[in-house]
Amino acid sequence: PDNHFIPSGWMGDHQSITLDQGSTDSFHSGLTSIKIIYSDQVSASVRWAGVFWQEPEKNWGTIKNGGFDLTGATKLTFWVRGENGGERVEEFKMGGITGAFGDTDTAGIGPVVLTQEWKQYTINLSGKNLKKIIGGFAWSANLDNNPQGCTFYLDDIKYE
Repeated sequence: PDNHFIPSGWMGDHQSITLDQGSTDSFHSGLTSIKIIYSDQVSASVRWAGVFWQEPEKNWGTIKNGGFDLTGATKLTFWVRGENGGERVEEFKMGGITGAFGDTDTAGIGPVVLTQEWKQYTINLSGKNLKKIIGGFAWSANLDNNPQGCTFYLDDIKYE
């Protein structure tokens, strides 16, 4: 309920992604988490996929008054686990959407190899220009490093 960004920026082989924002299969806290399944079925002739959580929905830097001023935040934290362990996410990030009205900055981490245990990760935002952030959170993965696809869970994504 406190999420102001929408998972509307599907990228790459987006037809191979299933995203469940209310999964009860596994969660770090509360009763649900975000479950992401990236299948091994290539449908768009590319071997990578990802999702950006954007504000407003489907904003690729084309909407003048989009985004949030997150000035004062020093880190973006989130919890993640793989369904089987060994899943590799190439990047977790915030910002980086370009365009006439794109993000004012970007930061990320990766690649990250997941385990079956929940683990918290932190993206350092110190010194970043957070005046206008439309890409609040994103992930990307590829089939070269996940030949059978991958399933992972996200929870408690927070700017602090």
